Amino acid sequence: MINSNAYSYINVLEKAADAANTRLNVISNNIANATTPNYKRKDVSFENYLLQELTSGDTRNLRLKVGDVDLSNINSTVYTDYSNLSYRLDGNNVDIDTENVELASTQIKYNGLMSAVDYQFNMLRAAMQK
Repeated sequence: MINSNAYSYINVLEKAADAANTRLNVISNNIANATTPNYKRKDVSFENYLLQELTSGDTRNLRLKVGDVDLSNINSTVYTDYSNLSYRLDGNNVDIDTENVELASTQIKYNGLMSAVDYQFNMLRAAMQK
């Protein structure tokens, strides 16, 4: 994490990419345990924390708000999803089709975030060369 207002957007993107990476690991674990009796699906909460941080306070423009984001408030957390529910008799609640869709979706998000970080650094590099 870089401590400068010039890098605020990059820092938020980094947090989002870290959360996406965590979600990829959690989904992979869900898939690996799809046949484990009594295993309960896990998921990651991140987007709500980010949305809360960006929409709290005044109604300034988003670019200004990103500069004031408290990054310590937007960490991702892993939780057990529908722990009381089970789709099968063995107590497992992992639906492999849903997990595969979530895996593909999260991979696309992660790749997009990495492209956005790369773009931001390219813009900074171009500004420094002029």
